Amino acid sequence: MASERSHENLLSEEAQRNIIEGGRKGGQKGGKTRAEQIGREGYQEMGRKGGLSTMEKSGEEAAREKGIEIDESKYKTKSLDQ
Repeated sequence: MASERSHENLLSEEAQRNIIEGGRKGGQKGGKTRAEQIGREGYQEMGRKGGLSTMEKSGEEAAREKGIEIDESKYKTKSLDQ
């Protein structure tokens, strides 16, 4: 019975806690979440690029082939020096 229980849960309790904590903190840098850093327009632009990707081509390649301009400056994190 003990061996059956060990197969039910492959991650240790500590590993599970670390995953939960990482998810809670996810995207935070210097107190700001990624959403706060890039804003609505940044997420929209990133989504446009991601929506064009396929198994054969990245979003960047597909956009270039279709003549769609993607403004990466809207979602690239700017350095703290600027």
